[in-house]
Amino acid sequence: MPILFSKIEDAKDHILTGFLLVIAITLLVTRHEGGLQHTRVAAIATMSYLEQPLSLIRVYRTALQTNRELLRENILLLDELSRLRSAAEQNDELRRLLGYQAFYNGNETLTPVIVVGKNLTGYRNSITINEGSDVGIDVGMPVVNSRGLIGRVVKTSRNFAQVMPMQNSLFRTSANIQGLRAYGIVSWSGHGDELLLSYVPKTVEVAPGMIVETSNFSNQFPPNIPIGVITHFEPEPGMDTQLIYLEPFVDINKIAEGFVIHYQPVAEIDSLLIEYEDMFQ
Repeated sequence: MPILFSKIEDAKDHILTGFLLVIAITLLVTRHEGGLQHTRVAAIATMSYLEQPLSLIRVYRTALQTNRELLRENILLLDELSRLRSAAEQNDELRRLLGYQAFYNGNETLTPVIVVGKNLTGYRNSITINEGSDVGIDVGMPVVNSRGLIGRVVKTSRNFAQVMPMQNSLFRTSANIQGLRAYGIVSWSGHGDELLLSYVPKTVEVAPGMIVETSNFSNQFPPNIPIGVITHFEPEPGMDTQLIYLEPFVDINKIAEGFVIHYQPVAEIDSLLIEYEDMFQ
């Protein structure tokens, strides 16, 4: 009876089955004549030939897996190292703050604060700290860290305060060059962190490396708070004064902690200044 194939796939199956039967019968017939042995030898030779590239593939796959594991561990170690470095920097700063608190020779109270916000995008730069009027912080109080002056408080709420840093176009404070008794006004130069000391006469001999600090002529801040170090200077055009440029001791981009000094201006001095100004109105 003829075999009918309804599908091409059925024909392929029958052809494959027939081919395998022919191979099996051939092996049975020739097994006593060494045919099977030859087949084994050929198979072994083929496998030995393929063994090296196959082993290389296994080694490659193992190396890829190991590399992925090492990459993952490396990322975790880098993260751990970054956190350890951050913690070490914070610990160093806290130690310096504790030292500053221990050796501060003023009569004012120091309130430790943490910086919780920064706006350093233009001429109205500001910093937000995590303490406010509930702990006695008031407008005008200076903010410092272990290196020197940061700025002054300009607005308060119960639990927070806004600080105007020295790098603000409205900031001004009286200052003097340490050891020279030369006085001027410190403001922001408008370029990066650089500060400017103005109104110092040309006759005053200044040099790079000299330290500038708050003066005792200011009714805003206590005297002798470090501000910065002189980097260079130049004569002020058309004036008998010179422009002195400073590198601040405090890096505004890195500050994270500090103190608010509970310094209150002497009201009597302020009253005299107001009365003096009124005389010319």
